[in-house]
Amino acid sequence: MNTALAVYIGVVQFFFAATWTVYVVYLPQLLEQAGIGRIWVPWILLADQLIFAVMDIATGFWVDRVRSGLARFGGWILGVTAVSCAAFIALPFVAASPAALLIAILVWAVTSSALRSPPWALLARHAAAPSVPWLAALVLTGSALAAAAAPYLGIALRGVDPRLPFVLSTLTLLATVGGLIYAEKKAAAGEAPAQAESSDRSPRRIALFFAALLVMAIGVQVHFSLNSAPQYLRFAAQSELAYLMPVFWIGFNLAMFPASRGVKRWGPLPLMALAAAAGVIATLACVAAPGRNTLIAAQFIAGGFWGAACVAAYSGAIGFGRTGREGRFLGTLFATLAIATLTRIAINASGLAAVPDFKLLLPWLPEMTWLLAGLLLLAGGRARVTSARAR
Repeated sequence: MNTALAVYIGVVQFFFAATWTVYVVYLPQLLEQAGIGRIWVPWILLADQLIFAVMDIATGFWVDRVRSGLARFGGWILGVTAVSCAAFIALPFVAASPAALLIAILVWAVTSSALRSPPWALLARHAAAPSVPWLAALVLTGSALAAAAAPYLGIALRGVDPRLPFVLSTLTLLATVGGLIYAEKKAAAGEAPAQAESSDRSPRRIALFFAALLVMAIGVQVHFSLNSAPQYLRFAAQSELAYLMPVFWIGFNLAMFPASRGVKRWGPLPLMALAAAAGVIATLACVAAPGRNTLIAAQFIAGGFWGAACVAAYSGAIGFGRTGREGRFLGTLFATLAIATLTRIAINASGLAAVPDFKLLLPWLPEMTWLLAGLLLLAGGRARVTSARAR
């Protein structure tokens, strides 16, 4: 039953990520209708990520606090999601009023946290530790497919009235989230809740884990969002980018499943360290690729190592929280990824990406951050050995 629940949560994550794509595509148009200049688009997106980060942590702690008193909390997820969907679906209908549009965006950003860490905490509540990496790969498949489909969705939505995709994407998301109540009920009836297991939860090891995840995620944001398109444009036309950019996410998706076995064999942090080290070589190959096919292969491999790192990261966060504290660690994980996205948006919004000296540095930032992440994770491994000897 846990496999079915993971697949279902993956579907929810797919539609949730798709609504974000719809939002990003139409935000400039909606702001223009409200009389707000397009210059504010990146700053609103940056504010969204900041709200996501704060709410992810707050929601994670709240889930940990109430889960012991609730037999199931799928209904709570559905209730908050309904509020989020109502705010989201209102966006194209209230765009004539600047205040109403900004309030709707704020409500949506605050309440959408219900669809990030809580479904993962719901899954972790029933999943046995050995199955967590495999289940994490299943859930992450939804997000990976949505990321791969984003360029195509952007093309398909050109010239379409925003009310139609906002209504369709919102109703689809709400319907799939509604099914979580049934899926959770089946999981609860079929399997006993997961039991607490020993785990190294030393503050230093946890801090190094999240620090490594942050710098690695910033490297991915820079690689995919800032470097990949210019790298492809060396060998391809602008019109081909929509078909080339998803290569990274295809590699991400395909590598997650063998990586789930690696997590079980070596542990989350060692696999993350290995993925970070190998990712340095893959991103370097993207910079130095002599031709189109070589670049495609390097992008595919780089995506694969990020996929392996993500399976390990989610498994590690759940492991640190076993059992009863998964929400706070998963919330911190989502907040970490939001801060990485915020950093990339800030680089663009501030004009830093166009500064000549920084532009020269951009191709080498992913390699530097992934190398730093690997070193931090190795330090975390040493912290575990030291802690074990002390005991």
